[in-house]
Amino acid sequence: MRIHFTGIAGAGMSAAALMMREAGHQVSGSDEDVFPPMSTYVEGLGFPFFRRFDAANLPANLDVLVLGASAKLGGEANPEVQAARARGVRVTTFPEMVGEATEGRLNTVVAGSFGKSTCTALLAHVLREAGRDAGWMIGAISPSLRDTGHWGRAAEVILEGDEYIVGPADRRSKFVLYHPRDVMLTSLVHDHVNVFPTFADYEAPFRELLRLLPADGLLVAREHPAIRAIAGEAACRIVWYDVEQGDWSAEEVVFGDVTRFVLTGPNGRRLRLATTLLGEHNIENIVGVSAYVLERGMVSESQLAAAIESFQGIRRRLDRLTKASRVPVIEGFGSSYEKARSAIEAMQLHYPTRPLTVVFEPHTFSWRNREALPWYDTVFEGVARVLLVPPPSHGAASHQQSTFEEIAARIAAAGVPVEGVRTADEATAALSGLAGDEVVLLLSSGPLLGLPDSLPPVFDRLYAKAAAA
Repeated sequence: MRIHFTGIAGAGMSAAALMMREAGHQVSGSDEDVFPPMSTYVEGLGFPFFRRFDAANLPANLDVLVLGASAKLGGEANPEVQAARARGVRVTTFPEMVGEATEGRLNTVVAGSFGKSTCTALLAHVLREAGRDAGWMIGAISPSLRDTGHWGRAAEVILEGDEYIVGPADRRSKFVLYHPRDVMLTSLVHDHVNVFPTFADYEAPFRELLRLLPADGLLVAREHPAIRAIAGEAACRIVWYDVEQGDWSAEEVVFGDVTRFVLTGPNGRRLRLATTLLGEHNIENIVGVSAYVLERGMVSESQLAAAIESFQGIRRRLDRLTKASRVPVIEGFGSSYEKARSAIEAMQLHYPTRPLTVVFEPHTFSWRNREALPWYDTVFEGVARVLLVPPPSHGAASHQQSTFEEIAARIAAAGVPVEGVRTADEATAALSGLAGDEVVLLLSSGPLLGLPDSLPPVFDRLYAKAAAA
């Protein structure tokens, strides 16, 4: 088939496009107002990529148009969608396409409020390193994997399962379309308040996902009260994991540039593992992935240990961006309270004596919603300073959006020094007089004024380690 992706720079869209190309289809795509790392990543994928929406982008013999869910695409008003409709071309979504294409394979859905991108990428990496050519779809970029989407020749497919809705006209969660044989459930904390106003609303699609598991399936779930409350929906075997409890857990954890610990499992099973990933939450992720592949007998213990030690994580998840600076600039993914707090706690764990400055952009609807203002009371606990970037305006009319001033006031009321920065130059100037013993964490799920690209070379020049000698 000839398939065109409208909104191809979306993480899931580009991964699905890669899967479809490897499955033998001809792929093209378009997008606007996109930013790194996804924009530069898609530009290098080798299929036609148009930087504006136009009916002329559609191939003459187009079979399917895949429409992304982002509000900025314009939905049915998008000129490419209108042209496809006029030509009688099928318009669908990427989760529908992925679900249809992988039905009949052995699908593992990695789901949860946080941790799913890292766990999906790690699981794909472990299987690939063990010589198992599974397929995968990941909503983030990992240096350890060539691409975010891979068709694979083996029966298994590892799919990052997003609970967000398919689109404005289809309120189903994406992951319920993926025909899971197995599920790894990493977390369950209220998120996406713009489409799931209450926790019961948010929990409902996870219950539906677990009901899809067959009797011979496997649920690997983090030991947590919210997950325990819904686990009865699954009619298959359940394995529990966590750092400190569960069927699988971690002991003798020693954090450092290389963190080492002992994985413990049923019947006294013990395996020494090492990782360069930062933070306790990544130990939790490793325990969960290890539990899954060992319970399924997909890899040997030695293959697992080697793959975990070589795994380089994923972009924007505690990625060290500086090379020569004695002040590290690290990028985290701050789309929710839990993700932001995990990133901050990881910095405090690995750099306990160094003042932490957080450059924060409240990019998601959850962070911008007025009902989420209490998040700011505790999220920056222990942080020396916050540089606050204004919230974006797209979709602001669809929910009760907090103002820049309200957010800043709430952070200040929590006792954390906060300074507003509206441009990259303002942020760079605010960070140009550091003592040299600090750590800087960039925290957003959006473009963050382009700072992940522009700030590291400035720091490598201003705070070069050689200059400190």
